[in-house]
Amino acid sequence: MKITRREALPVFAATGVTAAGALTGLPVVGSKLVQAEDLSTLMDPGPLGERVVGDENAPVTIIEYASMTCPHCRAFHKDVYPIIKEKYIDTGKAKLYFRSFPFDPAAAAATMLAECSGDKYFSMVDILYDKQATWSRGKVVDELFKISKLAGFTQESFNACLKKQELLDNVLAIQKNAAEVYEVNATPTFFINGTKYSGNMSAEVMGEVIDSLV
Repeated sequence: MKITRREALPVFAATGVTAAGALTGLPVVGSKLVQAEDLSTLMDPGPLGERVVGDENAPVTIIEYASMTCPHCRAFHKDVYPIIKEKYIDTGKAKLYFRSFPFDPAAAAATMLAECSGDKYFSMVDILYDKQATWSRGKVVDELFKISKLAGFTQESFNACLKKQELLDNVLAIQKNAAEVYEVNATPTFFINGTKYSGNMSAEVMGEVIDSLV
């Protein structure tokens, strides 16, 4: 699948129509352990590099593939991640890699804006999840611009970010690689020291997995 900028964000078409990024996350299949066939390249950085929180020497590596429009990803980010961060990431036991797996144009646009926000990336992710119900449907572009202004975007820098075809291509390349190589087909999907857990995980379940590895 290749989404062009015009398909992802019709706001750049001459008509100025806003994007129709409906909430279309795939069903979560539960916290079921699944083993992908080939994980030898899992730690290779993608075309956007890595967004990681935690000590690089932490013994446990968590990789999360998530879509900004996925309600289960929002639930993890709001309810589970803070617990995991306090108990395991901040104490040097684990580190977490954030990788985008957009299910729809709205999620792809949100990911692009987070990337364009530079050192405000994680703050942008926080507010995008916090206000997910507001921007992920309806007038997506208008609502994303309101959020982006909080991160210092102007109308010009907002438009410029969403016109970056190379950035969109890189976002989708990460998604394609995860789907084809690591069999990611639901969000969130986690890899914890190479073992794949497809679907939402509670803080208790993820904590038990981490505890077994440290």
